[in-house]
Amino acid sequence: MDGVDGVDGVDGVDGVDAVDAKGIDPPVVLGKVVSFALDVPWAADLIGDRLIWPDGAGEDPEYEGPWVVELSERARDALAEIPDDRLPGLADRWSHIEELSYYSDMQPEIMLSLLREFVGLARRARTSGETIYCWICL
Repeated sequence: MDGVDGVDGVDGVDGVDAVDAKGIDPPVVLGKVVSFALDVPWAADLIGDRLIWPDGAGEDPEYEGPWVVELSERARDALAEIPDDRLPGLADRWSHIEELSYYSDMQPEIMLSLLREFVGLARRARTSGETIYCWICL
C-alpha cells in the first residue's frame, strides 16, 4: 500500500488486519478456492469484487494499478464458514490449480498457511460486520 494515503505497507501498520498474498488475485485464484469450498463451478463473478479506488480506473484499459477492490459478503462468508478440518484438503487442491503452476513456492503447505490466514481474516471481518478489501498492483 505504498503511497496510498500515507500508508507505507501492510506489515507493521497498526490497525490493519491483512493478509499478504502476492500472486493471489481475487476473481481467479481466490475465486477457485472459494468455488472449491462452496462446491460450485468457478465463475469470474463468484468473488463479486467491486472496484472502489481509484475512480475511473475500471474504464481505462491501460491502467495497471494500484487499485482497491471490495470483496462480496458471499466471498467473505464462504471463507469464514470453511470448517478447519476441510482446510488441508482445500489447500492441496488449490495448490494444483493452473494459475499457480508458474510459482514454485505454492506448495500445499504454503497454501494451507495462506488459506488459514484468509479464513481467519474472513471470520474476523464477519464477526465485526466488516468487508474484505484487496489492494492490487501489477
